[in-house]
Order: sequence, then C-alpha cells, then structure tokens
Amino acid sequence: MRFPSPVVPAMLKRRYKRFLADVVLADGTETTVHVANPGSMLGLVEPGSRVWLSKSDNPNRKLGYSWELVEVDFGRGPELVGVNTGHPNRIVAEAIAAGRVRELAGYARLRREVRYGKASRVDILLEDDGRPPCYVEVKNVHMMREPGRAEFPDSVTARGTKHLQELSAEVGRGARAVMVFLVQIGSAEGVALARDIDPGYGAAFDRSQVAGVEAIALACRLSTEGIEVEKSIPVLG
Repeated sequence: MRFPSPVVPAMLKRRYKRFLADVVLADGTETTVHVANPGSMLGLVEPGSRVWLSKSDNPNRKLGYSWELVEVDFGRGPELVGVNTGHPNRIVAEAIAAGRVRELAGYARLRREVRYGKASRVDILLEDDGRPPCYVEVKNVHMMREPGRAEFPDSVTARGTKHLQELSAEVGRGARAVMVFLVQIGSAEGVALARDIDPGYGAAFDRSQVAGVEAIALACRLSTEGIEVEKSIPVLG
C-alpha cells in the first residue's frame, strides 16, 4: 500500500478523545489531526514524538490531516510504526493478491467486507471452486513492550472477542477461518497476546484455537512512501 501523496512530518503535542491529536507542523503551525485508531496506542503517544501525516484532498473534511506513522525506539533504535487502523485490511488483501502470504495462497477470488455471523462483516473472504470458503479477520498490531515482541490487543476489545467467536462458528459449519495479526512494526519477531490487558480476549483466542481457527502473523516493511507485508512471524500465544 502506497500513500496517495507524500506524508509530511510533524511533532506530536497530545492525543486525546481517541480520534484526535494536536501536532506542530514543520513550519511551526499547530493543528488538530484525525487519528484513525480506537485503541489506547500504548507506547506511541509520547509528546514530542516525530509523526507523519497524510493530507486529504477532500475539501469537505473538517480535519485535513490524518496521522499515519510515528517514530519510536523500542530498544533497538528508532523505527517507524503504523498507527492508522484503516489500512490493515487493504495491506493484507494486496499481499494475498500478490501471492506474498503463503498460508492464504491459491484462492481464485477475494472479496472484502462480506456479511457473516451476527450482523458482522468479515474483513476478507477467500473463495475457490471445490474448496471451503476461507474467512479472514485482520487485526492491527502496533504495541511492543519488549524488543522484538509485538502484542495484541492494546486495550479491551469486545469486538475482537466477538470476531473470534464468529470465526469459530464458521469452522463448525465446515469453512476455514484465519485470524491475521498484521504487525506495523518492522522489528517484530513474533506476536503475543496481551493477556494482562484483556484476559477475555486471551481466553476467547484459546477457545478459537481448539475450535480450529488458524492464527498467523505478518510483519510489515514501513517507509514514508507506504506500508507492505514483508514476512510471516510466529504467533506466540
């Protein structure tokens, strides 16, 4: 996924009300930007951090800029982290279509945002004649409390728990179901569940594994030009 236009640097002043942040642009102008991220963003919202913003060409948008990247040092030197949770589905879909996700290769058709379960939409549905459909849920991962060890979730996620239950139900009906943890941290070596933050999600994940839901993790390569899947990494559970 490439950013549609060059991202611009800024300095973070504060993030607040979940979807807002105040920043200082390179020319000293202060402005409020949109934060497409409902989580806590633990470890990513330190005032003074260097961030990168995309600018919308929609004149009707109240906030012209969106927060895309932040520079963080997790103990091995500064690196870029993707914070926009609106991108992971597209990033994963592009990687599958390009054949870069071995675990999800070989399907003839890919559809996004398909209704399933109880009033939900699956992120990606893979289909092929003569094979069970494959339901794919994508979760964005951008928390790291130990070098190399990414974690999910960064806050309690009742919605994420519901998705695990619905994936399990699809397996029970004969389909394949896969939970994809997309890690927007290039230095990640594996993904663990943050069971101390959301024990309920951890328990639901364990039940889904017993039910036959698969789990894979994909680490990204990030730059100020775009974000793409680079490699598979272990799910540590």
